Amino acid sequence: MMTLYGAGPQFGLPEASPYVTKTEIHLRMAELPYQKVPAMPDTSPKGQLPYIDDAGERVADSTFIRAHIERKYGVELDAGLDPVQRAQAWAIERMLENQLGWVSAWFRFMIPENFEKGPAHWFDGAPEAMRASLRQKMLENVGTNLRAVGVARHGPEEILALGERSLSALSALLGDKPFLFGERPTGTDAIAFGILAGILTPFFDTALRRKAEGHANLTAYTARMMARFYPEHPWHTPVRANDA
Repeated sequence: MMTLYGAGPQFGLPEASPYVTKTEIHLRMAELPYQKVPAMPDTSPKGQLPYIDDAGERVADSTFIRAHIERKYGVELDAGLDPVQRAQAWAIERMLENQLGWVSAWFRFMIPENFEKGPAHWFDGAPEAMRASLRQKMLENVGTNLRAVGVARHGPEEILALGERSLSALSALLGDKPFLFGERPTGTDAIAFGILAGILTPFFDTALRRKAEGHANLTAYTARMMARFYPEHPWHTPVRANDA
């Protein structure tokens, strides 16, 4: 049986990492049996989660894991999409992973109260004398990555504006459809859901969450995906103040 290595349930989410969520949903879409094991990024061949072990073959990175399962098991997660839609799917995925995902990470890691209540606890099992330095090192590493991709070079309001632009674009692309490309979810829905759920979880109080809550179709879409792929997980669609 395939083994999926991920972060595990945290922060009011069935899986803390949107990229592990992406792979897990791909496996569920493909109806492939797997077991899930918690892991730290430094155990991965590429130093990041997710990765899989498939009969001794280790594959890291959600995009390459998808390619592996589609090739090996004859799965087509984008079946029914024409060439233009497949190009659009790739463009949407890049916007989500290379922009909105990093913006979401900034709000999770760089706002001190969110870091302290969330990612800082990843080292609670380490020897007490090492915890503070491990947390500081992780925070510095994330900060370096955020600066390298450009997000952390901006001020908080500018970062929020970038996130809102991507949220608005995703909302416009979704429109009134159940899923991004129609009546059934395709591969890109997996990462869209993973990132949106990470933004919308009430565990973290962020201005980005409130921007996402302002798009009724995105909150409904997130609840729809949660019910479909994680039916056992409790989830409440946020209610906007002007809807109360």
